[in-house]
Amino acid sequence: MQIDLTGHSVRITGAGGALRDTLRARLADSGARMIGEGVPDLLIASAPLVEAPGFDWSALAAIARETGASMQAGGKGRIVFLLPACAALPVRRQPQLSMQGAALLALMRTMAMTLAPQVAVNALGAGAIGDPDLVSGDAQMIGHAPVGRAGTLEEACAVALFLCDPDNTYLTGQMLTADGGWMAGYGRSF
Repeated sequence: MQIDLTGHSVRITGAGGALRDTLRARLADSGARMIGEGVPDLLIASAPLVEAPGFDWSALAAIARETGASMQAGGKGRIVFLLPACAALPVRRQPQLSMQGAALLALMRTMAMTLAPQVAVNALGAGAIGDPDLVSGDAQMIGHAPVGRAGTLEEACAVALFLCDPDNTYLTGQMLTADGGWMAGYGRSF
């Protein structure tokens, strides 16, 4: 997917990883200018997509809140959270990731309500992503996903790019999942 971010600044913060790195490259390919500090046009707030002991979830939340307030004061902006799909549907074997992700999902929705209409706030919920090594989600998710396979980094980035697109002006407060249908309601044993 290609979008036009010529003249737009992007700041990426939070957890690293292959999805974040791939998205950074796609944003740059779309004309975005990466910045490390200051108020960007677009903030990518990247949470861990697998268990990450020691990650400072509250620091990521604080950066998102502070940046959102500055964007609102400036009259425009867009924030996209990268979250694990278990933020919306907990996974029994990953209680910490599920709980921390759910807290950021609630923050995203709250920010969408309070920062509108100046700032759009959405999230990508990543299910089982990566081949052969998963960079997001859990291998058991694949057996419960109707598509029957892990997603690719490019497929997940296409969803994130849609959320980043300046032409996407009406969507806010939503988590779009790239999970192969995992959240569609299949029974889970995990």
